[in-house]
Amino acid sequence: MDALKNRIIKDGVILQKDVLKVDSFLNHQIDTAFMHQIGAEFKKRFEDCDVTKILTIEASGIAVSFATSQFFNFAPVVFAKKGTANNMSEQSYHSSVHSYTRNQDFVVSVAKQYLKPTDKVLILDDFLAQGEALGALISIVSQAGCQLVGCGIVIEKAYQKGGKELRAQGVRIESLVRIMKMSEEGIEFC
Repeated sequence: MDALKNRIIKDGVILQKDVLKVDSFLNHQIDTAFMHQIGAEFKKRFEDCDVTKILTIEASGIAVSFATSQFFNFAPVVFAKKGTANNMSEQSYHSSVHSYTRNQDFVVSVAKQYLKPTDKVLILDDFLAQGEALGALISIVSQAGCQLVGCGIVIEKAYQKGGKELRAQGVRIESLVRIMKMSEEGIEFC
């Protein structure tokens, strides 16, 4: 998606060799018009799927999922909550995940009432790097007995293992941009 590449070049900030900060438009401040374009692009990529639910992880995937839902007949958006909360049902699907950004392990949960075996689930997230978050969401879809139609990623760090390993397992992943390399000199896309 050329518009996304251009936006990353214009507004993205490389903090370290593996940290790309795009919070000015994607995951802290959200450019809603641009997010609409991202949702439309995911519809093009997954138009062959009869999506009944969109699944993401708290928190950065929520805006992407919300913007995309309108293109799939306003399919409900379900997000896996991090940690445990008093208002979370004991009847939940759980999976463990390691956050490299926060250098922390945590459990994500989805109440069983929101995912049914008849659902066709599209997983969406802002980044794919090591594949930990995506793997946790795939596990939840499997626990629920749903059909995983695919995974949509806004930005994939293709030089890290996540995408390669998950694709080798047969997971359909559509990344809007794939980064081959990042350095102080800039970003090289695949």
